[in-house]
Amino acid sequence: MKEQKKEPSEETKGVPEYSRRSILLGSAVLLAGGIAGRISNVAAAPEPKFAPAPPLPWEWTKLDPLEAGRRAYRSYLEKKG
Repeated sequence: MKEQKKEPSEETKGVPEYSRRSILLGSAVLLAGGIAGRISNVAAAPEPKFAPAPPLPWEWTKLDPLEAGRRAYRSYLEKKG
């Protein structure tokens, strides 16, 4: 028995058919293009040059972590959070 080709109806004429395979292929192509674009963007971008930070206007002091914890705990209790 020979299969007959169906003529598209008025409603489906011009509407593309979507399948799982075509959607997966399209998303794989989109992902590969995005990765390629990102890699080329990173490779082409020059490394930014920054000036060294100016020195601090005050003397750096070493903090005692236990004393800082005690003060923070007391302050939290006194001010009720």
